[in-house]
Amino acid sequence: MVTWVKSPRQLERERRRRRRAVRSGSIATVSTVLVVVLLTVALTASPGWSRVQETFFDPEQFVKALPDVLDGFLLNVKIFLIAEPLVLVVGLLVALVRNLKAPVFFPLRALAVAYTDVFRGVPTILVIYLVGFGLPALGLQGVPTDLTTLGVIALTLSYGAYVAEVFRAGIDSVHPSQLAAARSLGLSHGKTMRYVVVPQAVRVVVPPLLNDFVSLQKDTALVATIGPLEALRQAQIHAASTFNYTPYLVSALLFILLTIPMARFTDYLAARSQRRRGR
Repeated sequence: MVTWVKSPRQLERERRRRRRAVRSGSIATVSTVLVVVLLTVALTASPGWSRVQETFFDPEQFVKALPDVLDGFLLNVKIFLIAEPLVLVVGLLVALVRNLKAPVFFPLRALAVAYTDVFRGVPTILVIYLVGFGLPALGLQGVPTDLTTLGVIALTLSYGAYVAEVFRAGIDSVHPSQLAAARSLGLSHGKTMRYVVVPQAVRVVVPPLLNDFVSLQKDTALVATIGPLEALRQAQIHAASTFNYTPYLVSALLFILLTIPMARFTDYLAARSQRRRGR
């Protein structure tokens, strides 16, 4: 049995790589610490720092607001967990409808185009207002009146339009030869999309989809505009009663604690996808 042994040249290359990695890490650490120190000094030396510290960084107000804001943040998470699968379903269905080529499906394609154009063009907060106040005003039987449910519907409509375009881009990225091969094997259009096109498209669009979901998690705070006691609303209540804005900092930190891991996971998936493509 022959044992492979690294050559002296290979060992020297590995030592050089390790030295470069250590040197790069050291330089990055020192420069980061230096920038943080300079920013901290500049911030604390500003004329209004004492007032800002009292208004936004009050430890006592932080502790008082944390339980209520955290309780409201759980509602944000609930809204996100309900809206996310609904957005995926709506976005995928709209993307599939826009890829129907038969003339008989033209009305559905036109409706899908109108949906994406309208809801991508209207700001999300306006969609929440229109759904939150408009649907109950219709007085129709079966229309939900729960404000949280209305907020979920509004977010689904708004983000479904964006996600539909992401899915459509992924579907269009699949090479036409894949469709031709599937149809030559006797697969129908529906089975071709289900077994050949959509699985490939989903793998391509996972990173941008996760970016959209990071934005969706933040935009759950907009539901506060129609009344649910989520994190932002709870922070507003505390700030209005104490004239101190530290509760807003509590709310911001909770959102950061949730969105940063999602953002890093998105970066990881994007880097892995590029490695698989040999880039």
